[in-house]
Amino acid sequence: QVQLVESGGGLVQAGGSLRLSCAASVRAFSTNVMAWFRQAPGKEREFVAAISSGGSRTNYADSVKGRFFISRDNARNTVYLQMNTLKPEDTAVYFCALDQTSLWRSSVASQQRYDYWGQGTQVTVAS
Repeated sequence: QVQLVESGGGLVQAGGSLRLSCAASVRAFSTNVMAWFRQAPGKEREFVAAISSGGSRTNYADSVKGRFFISRDNARNTVYLQMNTLKPEDTAVYFCALDQTSLWRSSVASQQRYDYWGQGTQVTVAS
């Protein structure tokens, strides 16, 4: 049974930073593409960032490029999302997602390719 547990969310002032973590209980974490998505109130869930199984490739939504950084520690089965210069529009529930494959394709931003999801962690950015 694969489990993803996010942590690190909270309330922060605009311009501040947060680092989210997602711990995965999975046998071969280093073979999985990982991603972060978010869902704001009244909106559909959207792609934020993805990272290849080995960590050498990343992909970001335009709205977070240059402010958010995804990384992973395969020894700890953990993926991170460093969020800097936060804006009120970043307020959302943030979810991590795991793809059982290691294939790095243009579809990394598509929710449909991910097999497992965490329960989410709330990020609130006050103006």
